[in-house]
Amino acid sequence: MNSNISKTQVNILVGQTELLCFGARWWSCMLLVALQVCVAPVNAQSRDPYVVPRRKMVQQAVVGSGITNERVIAAMAATPRHEFVPVNLRNKAYLDMSLPIGGQQTISAPFIVSFMTEALDPQPTDKVLEIGTGSGYQAAVLSPLVKHVFTIEIVESLGNRARATLKRLKYDNVLAKVGDGFKGWPQYAPFDKIIVTCSPERVPQPLVEQLREGGLMVIPVGERYQQTMYVLRKKNGKMQAEALRPTLFVPMTGNAEDNRQVKPNPLKPALFNGDFELTKADYPFVIGWYYQRNVEPIDDDTAAQGKRHVMFSNDKLGKSAHMLQGFPVDGREVGALRFAAQVKLRNVRPGSSRDKVPLFLFVFYDENRKEVGTGVVGPFIGSQPWGPTQKLIRVPVQAREAILRVGLFGGIGEFSIDDVKIQAVKR
Repeated sequence: MNSNISKTQVNILVGQTELLCFGARWWSCMLLVALQVCVAPVNAQSRDPYVVPRRKMVQQAVVGSGITNERVIAAMAATPRHEFVPVNLRNKAYLDMSLPIGGQQTISAPFIVSFMTEALDPQPTDKVLEIGTGSGYQAAVLSPLVKHVFTIEIVESLGNRARATLKRLKYDNVLAKVGDGFKGWPQYAPFDKIIVTCSPERVPQPLVEQLREGGLMVIPVGERYQQTMYVLRKKNGKMQAEALRPTLFVPMTGNAEDNRQVKPNPLKPALFNGDFELTKADYPFVIGWYYQRNVEPIDDDTAAQGKRHVMFSNDKLGKSAHMLQGFPVDGREVGALRFAAQVKLRNVRPGSSRDKVPLFLFVFYDENRKEVGTGVVGPFIGSQPWGPTQKLIRVPVQAREAILRVGLFGGIGEFSIDDVKIQAVKR
């Protein structure tokens, strides 16, 4: 049941994050957000055209995705994200998506910023070290929540720009510098908290040494496209790790990248755990896939192949159900991806608009992480037993990596998938 979908629809789907409902707690957080908007001057919206988009972002991408810390919610509502993205991307500033900021770096999606901030448990007396300043947005969110923020960026042009932006917006308790974050900032150690917004293969030892006893570190760790977000607690000089969720961040460059042992092969793109057979005890997520919403791993005899598959389900408008996975692909050598999957549908229909439909969506990025093309398989509507779907997806010659997004994207019903595969076709 595949059909074409317009580029406008694809752009909407890339940034779409739907609203979840969390009962009484949700309403108390909504009241907080509403009060923050209401206490502004009557003409605030005329001066700041981003007031309404920012409020919607907080409702959907922050509160709607499970963030409950009221101080974090308030900081997200007050921080002007549009000031930290390139001017030509400001129309996307309040979508729940990462955006390129130059220097092969990105600004993280609002949900991830709020999730990491909440996991850090910021306190008014905290001295926090941030590794990976990027645009300065994460530092700006932390600024009203802690006493001091020390932030390091390895890309000189980004570091200088972020420092100027933070100074212009009067985030006076943020001190920024250009340097290799792997080494930390020993001059101001020890730190109460450390937050790392880029991914090393393993935790840098200098950061462990600069964290005070009893302190917390929030950091994504792992292979380039297979990372896990951890919160680490320093106890008796050693780090105790708690896995939070699968995630995808740009790599930590400098010393960390130079010593990376497992490097991806962009000439042989592949999906990890596309048959969903890999599992881990007491782990609620689908291994290898990140940013999962309303997706359930199914372990019974109803899979299309093997013993396991996954199902996206949604019975209410305004809820999202999706997941994604990134992989390297060099468009100079790979001309197309041969895609195949097994799909099962039960009473699947579009959501509140025709753009909100179940599908597989490939988004390709160049070496600067700028979007250079898309490919769509779907949409899928109605009911059907397990059956194959396949398509040849063209790879733009500028592509150096890609992200596969799959889910209901606001559609309603049950959308099950299994045996998802890609195979490179030489250019």
